[in-house]
Amino acid sequence: MEKLKNVFVFDHPLIRHKVAILRDKNTSMKEFRELIEEITTIMTYESMRDVELVPVQVETPLEVTTQYKVADDSVAIVPILRAGLGMVNGVHKVFPTAKVGHIGMYRDEDTLEPHEYYCKLPEDIEHKTVFLIDPMLATGGSACDAIAALKQRGCKKIKFMAIIAAPQGVEKVALAHPDVPVYVSTLDRCLNENGYILPGLGDAGDRLFGTK
Repeated sequence: MEKLKNVFVFDHPLIRHKVAILRDKNTSMKEFRELIEEITTIMTYESMRDVELVPVQVETPLEVTTQYKVADDSVAIVPILRAGLGMVNGVHKVFPTAKVGHIGMYRDEDTLEPHEYYCKLPEDIEHKTVFLIDPMLATGGSACDAIAALKQRGCKKIKFMAIIAAPQGVEKVALAHPDVPVYVSTLDRCLNENGYILPGLGDAGDRLFGTK
C-alpha cells in the first residue's frame, strides 16, 4: 500500500500488547470489551493533537491565568453500528461530555456492498469534530459510505478511527475522502475471499456482545 498523507498507523508498544490479547480466540467477552475501550482511549489521545483550543480565564489559588481548553460541545462520537458501540466509552474517557450519534450500516453477504439503515446525529453536528468509529476496517465500503452520509448532513471535521484494518480498506477510505484523517491501531495483512481481515480477530460485534 502506498503511503497516504491522511493515514496514521499507530506503532505503540502498549497497543501492540493489547492487540495481541484482543486477537486471542480464548479472550473472554468481558476482557475483549475492556481491551477495545483501552485501545480506543490511547488512540483518542493521539488523534486529538490538532483539535482547536480556545482561551479561557482560570483562577488558581494564586492568580488568574489564561489557559486553553477544547471548546465545550465541540466533539461528537458517531459509532458505526453495531461494533462501533464498543469504542464509545474509550472516547468518552477522554471527552465525557461528547454527544453521541449513531449510524447503522449493514453489509450484503453476497456483494459485500454496504447499505445505510439508520442515522441519528446530535444537533449542530456540522460545527463539531466528529469521531467516526468502528473496530474493523475491512473492505472500506461501510466507512466510505458512513463518511459520505456525515458529509451530506453537514459534517466538515471528521476523524475516522479503526482498531484493526486491512490495507485495501485503508486505501479505499483514504483515497475516497482525502480530507478525512484515518487513524488505525494495527494494519493487518489482507482480506480473505469472504471479506474478513487476516489475521484479524474474528467478528468484533459477536465478540463484544456474545452473539454468533
